[in-house]
Amino acid sequence: MRTIVQKFGGSSVADPSLIKNVAQRVVHTKDEGNRVVVVVSALGDTTDELLDLVHKITDHPGEREIDMLLSTGEQVSIALLAMAINKLGYSAISFTGFQAGIYTDDAHSKARIIKIDPQRVRQELDQDKIVVVAGFQGITESGEIATLGRGGSDTTAVALAAALKADLCEIYTDVDGVYTADPRVVPSAVKLDSISYDEMLELASLGALVLQPRAVEFAKNYAVPLSIRSSFNDYEGTLVGEVESVENCRPVSGIAHDLNVAKIGIFDVPDCPGMARKIFLTLANEKINVDMIIQGWVRDDRNDIVFTVTRGDLERALPVVEAIVKEIGASGFVYNDQVAKVSIVGAGMVTNPGVAADMFKVLAREGINIEMISTSEIKVSCIIQEDQSIKAVNALHAEFIK
Repeated sequence: MRTIVQKFGGSSVADPSLIKNVAQRVVHTKDEGNRVVVVVSALGDTTDELLDLVHKITDHPGEREIDMLLSTGEQVSIALLAMAINKLGYSAISFTGFQAGIYTDDAHSKARIIKIDPQRVRQELDQDKIVVVAGFQGITESGEIATLGRGGSDTTAVALAAALKADLCEIYTDVDGVYTADPRVVPSAVKLDSISYDEMLELASLGALVLQPRAVEFAKNYAVPLSIRSSFNDYEGTLVGEVESVENCRPVSGIAHDLNVAKIGIFDVPDCPGMARKIFLTLANEKINVDMIIQGWVRDDRNDIVFTVTRGDLERALPVVEAIVKEIGASGFVYNDQVAKVSIVGAGMVTNPGVAADMFKVLAREGINIEMISTSEIKVSCIIQEDQSIKAVNALHAEFIK
């Protein structure tokens, strides 16, 4: 008997009628002879509504109390979905993250799963029950509730699938699958039938909102087959898995853009061993994630270092950077939160030279200046001005997706 983990996002369970629709999908999967675990997010905009309540109380809430509050959203949705499934004549039981054995580190609001003990989940599956698990949350070793950050329910679902050695993890969302670009921005974008783990990881990390990057990491590390599907129709989605041959891959599979980017530059950094480590270790200790990094040309034993962070981390990063500048004797720093990152992704880049040059040609033709460049074997990313991002994405899609 196969084990299938299904995840439904907030838009899929936004109201009672949609919850009933999800219940029908779940029992249909059960009727096909599968053991079923369902991971759900909070209803609709519940998380945002709870955060609005927080800011009506205080402008400086503690992260522990925020997690205590936000975790209640999923507790509502799992109970309601279990009730809907039970009403259809099937046996279902709901679990919070703690009850499902999901343990995290203690980084409130952006915790990482460190282990899963699925014993209780297995026991209920063995009794032929459908298990409904709260996404987005877990418990620390010291017994504190911690949330996984935006998109954390994806990670919950894939991590559970890995722990249960599930045959498939289905991520149900409000789109039909993974597209060659955001169809809201690029009308000509088309759905992909399949995509490799590496390509999906790059697209997710670069701004494609269909799947959370940590979820893809789990899937790749534990070889969990993923299917990205819509909860509003029965169309086949996009399969995410191992690629058979890089030589048979498209040079470019997708175009991504990310507006959640800010750029910070530090001037006249002393050019000596360990200086870069000092800068970025200090930022890491404050749990500030750094993405792209460029170190400029050395002059008079000094250079400039430019890097990007998320806009959400910018406010916390600036005082840290200011302190670093004083400590290392740099001359100053600047920042810009009106930038965007555009990227091309494709496993076939490995065997197709000149793809980066073609990207730069397109941007130059459109009069778009490149401020930073980052590459890997299967992606090229450029930082540009935010107001040029839509033009850039459409031009790149027209060039590479034919």
